[in-house]
Amino acid sequence: MSTLNSIDYTIIVVYLGFLVAMGFYLKNKASQSLEDYFLGGRKLPWWALGITGMAQFLDITGTMIIVSFLYMLGPRGLFIEFRGGAVLILTVMLLWSGKWHRRSRCITNAEWMVYRFGDGFGGQFARTVQAVAGIVSTLGMLAYLVKGVGLFLSMFFPFTPLQCSIIMIGIATLYTVISGFYGVVYTDLFQSFIILGAVIGISTMAILKLGSSAELAALSQEVTGNSGWMSSKLSWYTEMPEGYKMYRHLMMFAMFYLMRNIFFGMGSGGEPKYFGARNDRECGTLTFLWTWLMMFRWPMMMAFAVLGLFLVKDLFPDQTVLAHAAELIKLNFEGIEQSRWADLTAGISLHPENYSPELITGLKDLLQDDWQNKLHLVSFAGTVNPERILPAVILFNIPVGCKGLILVALISASMSTFDFIVNMTAGFFTRDIYQRYIRPKADNKELIYATWVFIFALVGTGFWFGYSVKSINEIWDWFIMALGGGLVVGMTLRFYWWRFNGGAFAIGTAIGMIGAILIRIVTDKLPDDAQYMFAGTDLIWFLVDPRGQFLLTMAIGFAGSIFGTYITKPTDRKVLEHFYQTTRPFGWWKPLENCLPADVRQRMKKEHFYDIISLPFAIVWQVTIFLLPMQLIIRSWNAFFVTFVIFLISLLGLYQFWYKQLPETNYENDYEKTV
Repeated sequence: MSTLNSIDYTIIVVYLGFLVAMGFYLKNKASQSLEDYFLGGRKLPWWALGITGMAQFLDITGTMIIVSFLYMLGPRGLFIEFRGGAVLILTVMLLWSGKWHRRSRCITNAEWMVYRFGDGFGGQFARTVQAVAGIVSTLGMLAYLVKGVGLFLSMFFPFTPLQCSIIMIGIATLYTVISGFYGVVYTDLFQSFIILGAVIGISTMAILKLGSSAELAALSQEVTGNSGWMSSKLSWYTEMPEGYKMYRHLMMFAMFYLMRNIFFGMGSGGEPKYFGARNDRECGTLTFLWTWLMMFRWPMMMAFAVLGLFLVKDLFPDQTVLAHAAELIKLNFEGIEQSRWADLTAGISLHPENYSPELITGLKDLLQDDWQNKLHLVSFAGTVNPERILPAVILFNIPVGCKGLILVALISASMSTFDFIVNMTAGFFTRDIYQRYIRPKADNKELIYATWVFIFALVGTGFWFGYSVKSINEIWDWFIMALGGGLVVGMTLRFYWWRFNGGAFAIGTAIGMIGAILIRIVTDKLPDDAQYMFAGTDLIWFLVDPRGQFLLTMAIGFAGSIFGTYITKPTDRKVLEHFYQTTRPFGWWKPLENCLPADVRQRMKKEHFYDIISLPFAIVWQVTIFLLPMQLIIRSWNAFFVTFVIFLISLLGLYQFWYKQLPETNYENDYEKTV
């Protein structure tokens, strides 16, 4: 079974070869120092860092998930992705948390802990815990990427999902190891142009395919069963298929995640882009560009969802055959787990000769022509697998010879996400663990080699984790909700409360992280439908529902943080004063206010006022720029014009309260005048 031709393969091979070649070309430049390897020597322009941010937040796995929700819900799928895919944390990083991190002049977010808490036991303890937490978080993110990449690529290549993941991630690991942050930025610039080409091509295909909006409304209801598919309103309730019913209370779900994103954003921003920015103004402008560029993702994903509606209608006029096909497979493989479903169906599709003739004959009778490709769309629940809509559209709708171009664009997106998080996490190990505790006197060459070894070990562990879970959504829910809830309290309190110290951060974070891991172990033993079986049991809800996991681990982390705050000594006064004078955060800092001159305090309060008042404008602006192109794609004109008016008001507010207030000079010059 072949879905690609020699032209497609040539395009993919040339692209991958170019990435590896670029990695070797940048090897010497990246290896000059740790600052060069992890931050690009703090010399990279803001627009390059902004483009890198956009590429970092695009990946195959996330794109597949978002397309699945847009396929099921239409434009309202955006509100489900308040949980992460809409990247609403960017609004807070745009306004204040990005520049606050940059002012430290640190290399990693773990090193920042010493800047905040001092070089004593508390600061070093916090630094170590933050480094370990960063590594654990990245393992979750790598598992998420590995799982999605394998599911996606196995529909096009004669390999299983695991084999596809190994090939692609192996190549990405090679050039990331060699070229450091320079490779991350320059390859992301190259890959961004490829992604933009895919956006234009796929969006054009969907627009040409569409008839009237009334015809699309009828088609969407017939295929998905959702009567409100064309709507952009944040409704209280929406229909959802089996396996996705937890999202049916749409407004409550979206509002919960909106508040979670604001809370997360208040402690975010400790990324190489901000540590490597040249001044405060560039922290804002790079994030502004980053958010605008994220807009281009949404028309492409909506186009895939629209094309998916037409495809499912053509392939499965009667969707009951999907349930029969799933049941047939389960009868032949009694006790098959959901986590192994994708590999099993890929094996049947690629090598039907290895399976019983009765099974293959039954699947042929049910799925008819092209049964092997159709089999990829059969979910474990016996419905259309929405997570496979994206690759299915490419498989069935993109002409042979053009598939390679689209695949390269989507592979580029995942490569960009992978190289960024791996490079950032390697900094935690090398700078904050190896150089600090294992080999303090190691020379630069040894540190670079230690980084390479760590990256290979990190990626290998991520593979193991990725293939021990049932689905992409399961990884995302645990990574963002359970683990995120355990880490967010300490990451936030460190900026806004003077009494919070290194010991409290370490204790609260460690307890929250342990709680998240224990939840993962417990929920792994529960049946797949546990959240429905125990819907009326409050304690079980906190274990099986992602929102419950977040609240539970956040409560655990908060209790640990407060406990740690009062059983350990306050941070040294000189350390606190230096932090407050250089970072100038808002919050509970009254004991430190007098260490700044009156005129500086006045300017600082003015800055805080504009930062906070800009937040609602920034959130509305970001949501509307994502909605507008999707409404254009589906020709929802009334909704488009209403959204456009809201967009203009929010953009005007953002210009007035944020952009006009951006400083023209470097912050360090201002600081030197006050101390």
